[in-house]
Amino acid sequence: MPDISGSAADQGRGAPIAGHEAWRHRLARLLVLLTLGLIFVGGLVTSTGSGLSVPDWPLSYGMLMPPMVGGVLYEHSHRLVAGSVGLLTLGLAVWTALAETRALVRRLAWLALGVVIAQGVLGGLTVLFLLPTPISVMHACLAQVFLCVTIALAYATSAEWHGPGQALDAGALSASAAATTVVFCQLLLGALMRHLGAGLAIPDFPRAFGRWLPPFVSTGVTIHFMHRLGAVCVLAAVLWQFLEARRAGDPRLVRPAGFAVVLVLAQIALGGATILSGKAVLPTTLHVATGAAILGTCFFLALRTRRLLKAPASESAGGLRPSPVES
Repeated sequence: MPDISGSAADQGRGAPIAGHEAWRHRLARLLVLLTLGLIFVGGLVTSTGSGLSVPDWPLSYGMLMPPMVGGVLYEHSHRLVAGSVGLLTLGLAVWTALAETRALVRRLAWLALGVVIAQGVLGGLTVLFLLPTPISVMHACLAQVFLCVTIALAYATSAEWHGPGQALDAGALSASAAATTVVFCQLLLGALMRHLGAGLAIPDFPRAFGRWLPPFVSTGVTIHFMHRLGAVCVLAAVLWQFLEARRAGDPRLVRPAGFAVVLVLAQIALGGATILSGKAVLPTTLHVATGAAILGTCFFLALRTRRLLKAPASESAGGLRPSPVES
């Protein structure tokens, strides 16, 4: 993930922020990193088939800390990380409600808390109803939504947010918004394929049953091939995003746009490795986590581009207006 606070040189273009807000920003950045870690651990649960290793919820075999053996290690570790993310989100929401002067940022913090609670409930329902596909897919997609909300919180409390806007071509914003949308749709397809057990519905790569267009003999083959086509769309979207960032000429846009391209190329390689290895745990789980990192990077770039397009003075009092700065 790119540095949400920007580099030191980038931060110098904006106003300094108060010490207490700097620490709140650091906490928000920590929440982003923990959320990525949670998505990775959640991917491990699915990759290892450990989703029902602990059959009850919210306790684990009626205990707070069951023996960490077999699949229980992955499933209960997922619950422990999720609990840490939930507590951190609660603390950040309360701190923001007490200290933040911008109404929209306060609402964003409460939204994060609401989403993480909903995510916990969905996780519990996934276990109690024995991994139903609709709930499992919703659980996977809501994790991506929560990641984006945490990124928005971290960026809204950064030093860069308090700096002035500048004249940029709106094409960069259109490209990053489109890339974010395409990546989210691709992650939705990936979650559907994963929870339908269609990850190996097409067992070869890069071709499909030795052809470029497979026989659509089952729902699994169709969804799997749609996911492959989606990868091509994602690559096209992030390349467009990179070209528009280059045209804008601001390194604060070029760096994350270039990082997104690198991530997508790595993601395609991981997708191939997942298939050719017969869904080995490590490439399969890294494929899940890298998808989240791509979404987060594109979403952050869309936020940054939108922010740089307008100056703080043009914002309304109830919006994301810079909060007072201590001298």
